[in-house]
Amino acid sequence: MNLENYQRIKSELPENVKLVAVSKTKPVEDILKLYQIGHRCFGENRALELRDKQDALPKDIEWHFIGHMQTNKIKYIAPFVSLIHSVDSFNLLKEINKQAVKVHRVIPCLLQFYIAEEETKFGFDMDECKQMLESDDFKTLKNIHIVGVMGMGTLTNNHTQTQREFHQLAQFFKVLKDNYFQNQSDFKEISMGMTDDYPIAIREGSTIVRVGSAIFGHR
Repeated sequence: MNLENYQRIKSELPENVKLVAVSKTKPVEDILKLYQIGHRCFGENRALELRDKQDALPKDIEWHFIGHMQTNKIKYIAPFVSLIHSVDSFNLLKEINKQAVKVHRVIPCLLQFYIAEEETKFGFDMDECKQMLESDDFKTLKNIHIVGVMGMGTLTNNHTQTQREFHQLAQFFKVLKDNYFQNQSDFKEISMGMTDDYPIAIREGSTIVRVGSAIFGHR
């Protein structure tokens, strides 16, 4: 845990950029240290671990789910999750809606786009996304709320490539905003940038950065 790093990162972020402290695999005690100095937004990538931490920690924490989501695990986090970053398929979105109905919630979601040059990453391409947004099925989903986009860049030291991938995600956001969410003021989030590349992401328009190892140390 590096509180100095945390304070430095917080001071560097523009006012419109939210910091998600990625606490996956880290103990409750570490999360509490950040909580006690005022941080409230944390990110997890496993539904069961997130459920257990939510049980054990103060209830005013804003929990973000940032990992690849399995449809059969949504029920564990549907009652409380603040934002699901990683909606990478129509089936997943439909299941989130189904579980949200059961707990009488509307769950905010980001659409994850595939922008990296790595086969291990997930996400929509633009054609697939447009097809979904224009479908009659999509219009029936009343318990999800799309508030923006998310993407993960390629793990690389090539800053030009990273910048290009983030720029592409920002362009995808613009296309969706102009064509599908023009009248929705809260469609405004671009979640991109992690410990090694968040300054590039911010320059390209990121509104949410997901920083773990710079704050909590390497796993």
